[in-house]
Amino acid sequence: MSEKMWSGRFTLPTDKFVEEFNASVHFDNRFYKYDIKGSIAHAKMLAKQKIISDKDRDDIISGLEQVLTEIESGRFQWKTEDEDIHMAIEKRLTEIVGDAGKRLHTARSRNDQVAVDFRMYMKSEIIEIQALLAELLKAITEKADMDKETMMPGFTHLQTAQPILFAHWLMAYFQMLKRDFTRFEDCLHRMDYCPLGAGALAGTTFDIDRHFTAKELGFKAPTENSLDSVSDRDFAIEFLSAASICQMHMSRFSEELIIYSTSEFDFIELSDDFCTGSSIMPQKKNPDMPELIRGKTGRVYGSLISMLTTMKGLPLAYNKDMQEDKEPVFDALDTLKASLKIFAPMVGKMKLKPAKMEKSAGAGYSTATDLADYLVRKGLPFRQCHHIVGSAVAYAIEKGADLSELSLDEFSKFTDVITEDIYQFITVRASVNSRSAYGGTAKSSVVEQLNSAKKFLNEIY
Repeated sequence: MSEKMWSGRFTLPTDKFVEEFNASVHFDNRFYKYDIKGSIAHAKMLAKQKIISDKDRDDIISGLEQVLTEIESGRFQWKTEDEDIHMAIEKRLTEIVGDAGKRLHTARSRNDQVAVDFRMYMKSEIIEIQALLAELLKAITEKADMDKETMMPGFTHLQTAQPILFAHWLMAYFQMLKRDFTRFEDCLHRMDYCPLGAGALAGTTFDIDRHFTAKELGFKAPTENSLDSVSDRDFAIEFLSAASICQMHMSRFSEELIIYSTSEFDFIELSDDFCTGSSIMPQKKNPDMPELIRGKTGRVYGSLISMLTTMKGLPLAYNKDMQEDKEPVFDALDTLKASLKIFAPMVGKMKLKPAKMEKSAGAGYSTATDLADYLVRKGLPFRQCHHIVGSAVAYAIEKGADLSELSLDEFSKFTDVITEDIYQFITVRASVNSRSAYGGTAKSSVVEQLNSAKKFLNEIY
């Protein structure tokens, strides 16, 4: 019983299986740097407020630095009987410095301790995710900037809709991932409040200085309500929501890379180092990396649902259920970071097949809307134009010809307002170049998008 720091109230030792079931030390040890950093700040504050002596403070800090060295050198032993990272580190600290180590936990609880560790850890991880996102945004921008001429079909319902520039397609994903970057930024702002000093749930009777520890640990300010401080996991849920959206965007991107690399589409080729082969079919080149990223999206979604389910019925304040908050976050973090690390070079090394893309851009009567717009400019109501062009497309399908291959005599079967200038409007290149409104697919508009993207990248780098 003497090994448990809380054992004074108990007369029986913890059941061995219960001890294993209860322990989190083998996964929450990820927090070790932040647990030690938080404890050093807490010790400094206690000494500043004359709650412990300066000597105790110095001994505690020295001991914690030794613990940090032991952990990072691999000499520290994480033991199930220590339950969690907080008890493991405090136990070792006490072995090193004696009674001074026992004074460290004055005016705090494991409840506010884990809350501050978790937030510091998440702040650091989100900054790393943003750096990886920035690399992907840069890779997309550079790829789009390299090729502002290649056309491809744009789709709705996965049916050919209108021709677009390949660079325009890429920049659509830039916008999605840019929003992901800013979502993580917003998440950081709301996470940036320090719960240390909230105690178990009601604060403390000691004259502590929470503003000091908040500043020492790099937070904007301390949290305002002690109950909320120890029971809040909104910051983790918000992160998982942002991570799920980001992973979803990469999954959509992956889906199109997979489709466009098939022999049926043949628009792109992924680099060999991001593909694998078949054990039986020697000709195969499988896009396994985008497939895995698409598949791992379900894991990230699962982490979000897991956390929401854990928290949905918990009364205030801390409950042991909240030990289940960490592993889903860790798994989502690892999955998202791995996906981002793969995606940037995969996009950068991707090869285009412009001839095939441009041929497909003109298939499926993709300039039909341009013909309708032409008729509107001739003074006809759009709905009437829609019907005329639909009839013309049906005729062209039956004939096996493209709209641009129909003669003026054939166009006259449907309306008498079409003249020789029609052929300036219904080519694929003319269709793309005509869409020059802000945000459109014309080269001038895409250049504007690229300039905006470069400005954003300059701001975040």
